[in-house]
Amino acid sequence: MKKVVLITGASAGMGMETAKLLVQNGYIVYGAARRVDKMLEISKLGVKTIQMDVTDEDSVENGVAELMAAEGRIDVLINNAGFGSYGAIEDVSIREATYQLDVNLFGAARLIQLVLPYMRQQQSGKIVNISSVGGKMATPLGGWYHASKFALEGLSDSLRNEVKPFGIDVIVIEPGGVKSEWGEIAFASLMKVSGHTAYKTMANKFADAFKATEGKNPEPIIIAELIRKAIEARKPKARYIAGYMARPAIFMKKLLSDSLMDKVIMSQVN
Repeated sequence: MKKVVLITGASAGMGMETAKLLVQNGYIVYGAARRVDKMLEISKLGVKTIQMDVTDEDSVENGVAELMAAEGRIDVLINNAGFGSYGAIEDVSIREATYQLDVNLFGAARLIQLVLPYMRQQQSGKIVNISSVGGKMATPLGGWYHASKFALEGLSDSLRNEVKPFGIDVIVIEPGGVKSEWGEIAFASLMKVSGHTAYKTMANKFADAFKATEGKNPEPIIIAELIRKAIEARKPKARYIAGYMARPAIFMKKLLSDSLMDKVIMSQVN
């Protein structure tokens, strides 16, 4: 029986590459995004596309209902939808901060709550939450983004042990640098929010440091292949890591004291 997969944020980057890879390897893939027109490429490959805004209760419920009506089961949920709202914590409005957490955290939680009854009934399933190296360590000017990913990590740890008795695995993917639209959006946000405030000097140096590493980021297929490895593992690990500087960054976070880690991070923007 072919496995049925639902992946959010399938209109670009890691989400699109994962949808393409899985459909080409025999999965029944439903790709969800706010703009269906952005998924024409993967639709031609056989991905079934769903219009879905993960912050909208009706949109999420309708999307899952559409999938279940057609397939009668769901084997893998990949919570990939997300973005980076950057700017100094003082500068970012609480309204924007709330939206950041709504997309990156509560959007994933909405889908988890909807698919779990079906997975429990099946006594099987895999939930893959796309976090980030930024869910383990935090840089300045990305506080709300990091807050959303730190929270997603904690949610995943709790969930993993709650649903294990039902035969359901919870897997966290922690990408480092990867080529995508994410960086452009995050740093456009940074300069708009903090490029003209008391934090403008730091914001400009941070943006320069990011641009200097852009060319070193691998293609998003590296994360798609990691996701496939994770969902096909008989006993998947709790976490998988890939991308530019992902392993060194997490290793340093484990090894160094907070004060030393701060110095390493701030050396990039001083």
